[in-house]
Amino acid sequence: MRVELSDLPEISVPLPWQGQYWGRFNQQLDSRSLPHALLLAGPEHTGKAQLALALARRLLCAQPSGGLNCGQCHPCQLSASGSHGDLCWLQPEEKSRVIKIDQVRQAVSFANQTANFGTRKVVVLYPADTMNTNAANALLKALEEPAADTYLILACHRLHRLPATIRSRCQIVKLAAPTTADSLSWLDTVTGQREQSEQLLSLAQGRPLLADRLFREDSADTAAATRAALAGILCGRIGVPEAAAMLGDIDAEAFLSQLQRELQHLLRSRGANTLRSREGRSAFILDHEITRLRSAVEAGANPNAQLLMEALLARCHRELGSALHSDSMNG
Repeated sequence: MRVELSDLPEISVPLPWQGQYWGRFNQQLDSRSLPHALLLAGPEHTGKAQLALALARRLLCAQPSGGLNCGQCHPCQLSASGSHGDLCWLQPEEKSRVIKIDQVRQAVSFANQTANFGTRKVVVLYPADTMNTNAANALLKALEEPAADTYLILACHRLHRLPATIRSRCQIVKLAAPTTADSLSWLDTVTGQREQSEQLLSLAQGRPLLADRLFREDSADTAAATRAALAGILCGRIGVPEAAAMLGDIDAEAFLSQLQRELQHLLRSRGANTLRSREGRSAFILDHEITRLRSAVEAGANPNAQLLMEALLARCHRELGSALHSDSMNG
């Protein structure tokens, strides 16, 4: 998900479930002990980019108020319009899934320059785990020899995807997923209706920002059809042609991501006997294979989405669907 940095609100605030982390950052700022490199790690669609943006704008603000950026000073006006010269936000470019080495080199050069409007510069990398190996290596210099008054904020979905050399040079902040209660309270302000909030959060498997996107893009029906197709094939309720028709022209990255989430949901819901069975072992092997395929796609591989989908659906149906369906019927 790309972050748009123009037309921002005057003040960027952390999400309600991020209060404990925000309080810690403000304490560190007040005591001048905020690390030069932070690594925010947590589940996708739970607000890491929002937290990184709020912290970046707080760092650049000339007159912070109440622990937030003031929204009125010149730096705040510039950051709201996306034109602040002391903020460098790195994310995959259009039609790319990775942060490339040239982008990181430009960010390192930016970090070594003199600040334009104040005393601080901020570099944000999101999602940092989309850096390829060369890009990660290029970032090491900035982490090992930090420029004065420059802060690097990395936010990632999968901490293990970042090299140990990167992780060891950052203060890691592991962000917990929001509770259902917190997510629903926040979604209610978007939908205005608790029943709709509950439906959207269920479709999004507990990830509030994805639920918010489903609401704003009016794509809940599509998401429901996708979940029904994948759950159906994994449990043996439907066959490959029907599942493929329900999935439509889904792209490879979204298909792999959602198939893995449904597979993991299925594994969590099954009893120990099923997990120890041949079908359970097949499910774990398939989960590992999907992880490998996702890594390849995120690194730039471009498989034929239709062929990939049909091959994996057939494998799910052959190795899992029939057996698990029979197991659920007998249980």
